[in-house]
Amino acid sequence: MVQTAQASIIVPCYNEAERFPKEKFVSFTRTNQDYFFLFVDDGSTDETPAILESLKRTNPDRFGVLRLEKNFGKGEAVRRGFLQAMKAKPTYLGFWDADLATPLEVIPSFLTVLKGRPSVEMVFGSRIKLMGSDIQRNELRHYVGRIFATAASFVLKLAIYDTQCGAKMFRNTDVLHTIFTEPFRSRWIFDVELIARFLRLKRTQGFQNGNSSIYELPLPSWHDIKGSKLHTTDFVKALWDLLQIYLTYR
Repeated sequence: MVQTAQASIIVPCYNEAERFPKEKFVSFTRTNQDYFFLFVDDGSTDETPAILESLKRTNPDRFGVLRLEKNFGKGEAVRRGFLQAMKAKPTYLGFWDADLATPLEVIPSFLTVLKGRPSVEMVFGSRIKLMGSDIQRNELRHYVGRIFATAASFVLKLAIYDTQCGAKMFRNTDVLHTIFTEPFRSRWIFDVELIARFLRLKRTQGFQNGNSSIYELPLPSWHDIKGSKLHTTDFVKALWDLLQIYLTYR
């Protein structure tokens, strides 16, 4: 893995062959030399592995591929990707959805927050539809998401607007490594469990206000991409996982 990249971005992939935006990754890295993308193939059964390998060959200094032996789910794919990427000791790490619902061009804004605010350890993209922004979400999923976000805020005791956006960046710290050491209990909402682990670890270090280390960045653009693996029925599974997270980390 390249050692010169300031930030490593984990991109979990599962059967993305029909919608993988290969050229957008290639174009972005031509003008942005501070990033290394590690694509984690989560046991895909289509042409995704071949596409990722072909992308890696275009620029091995900026693209890497980690293949998992079977489909574990997004949380485990991200976790294993982080552990792999940490070996190169980048200053920052993050994960990004493969469909680029959040454009790659937003990544530098995440790093600007981390560089300008030393106390911030996590920056989360937030899909808030503000004047001047271009946030296009399925209406039903938006309202279901608002219900879930309210429940997640209650469980975490944290005034967070959007836990599930697939664009997140982190400062590479010992706390972050500890968070990713053990598999997540939740396959569906590992993002919430990640935050719960972080807050618990910060409390053990004497920081009673660990939420001051988390920053939500309103996204200028986010488009709902067809082909999502999530379905409205997964909402019930997510609520069950949320209860388990509450019981485990309270």
